[in-house]
Amino acid sequence: MTRRATLSARAPVTLFHDGHCPLCQREVAWLARHPRRERVRLVDIQAADFDAARLGSSFAAMMGRLHVRDEDGRWYVGMDASRALYAVLGYRRLVWLSTLPGIGGVMDAGYRWFARRRLRLGRWLKRRGKG
Repeated sequence: MTRRATLSARAPVTLFHDGHCPLCQREVAWLARHPRRERVRLVDIQAADFDAARLGSSFAAMMGRLHVRDEDGRWYVGMDASRALYAVLGYRRLVWLSTLPGIGGVMDAGYRWFARRRLRLGRWLKRRGKG
């Protein structure tokens, strides 16, 4: 799948998020207030009844990178999950910019850096009173 394929994500999308991550909690709270929130279903992968195996994945894989599944059953992972999410919320121009050569690669690398550190960053921000 190419980065631009994220522009064709069909709503509603299902966002699989880590309900224990302070930064993820902030994003989910923002999504819950978003004017187009009906385009996004939220699933907390930390919930007791969540089973990644039913989705053909593992808990570890879903904890490692963001996962979004669209209405057609297509999966978007990592930065592409963010792109698909924001495309269905109406931010298509920003998503398109994030796919441009050079910019897309930098954003993908930035996402990988962030994903590996998101829990530590969230705890640090919470301690500083900004989380």
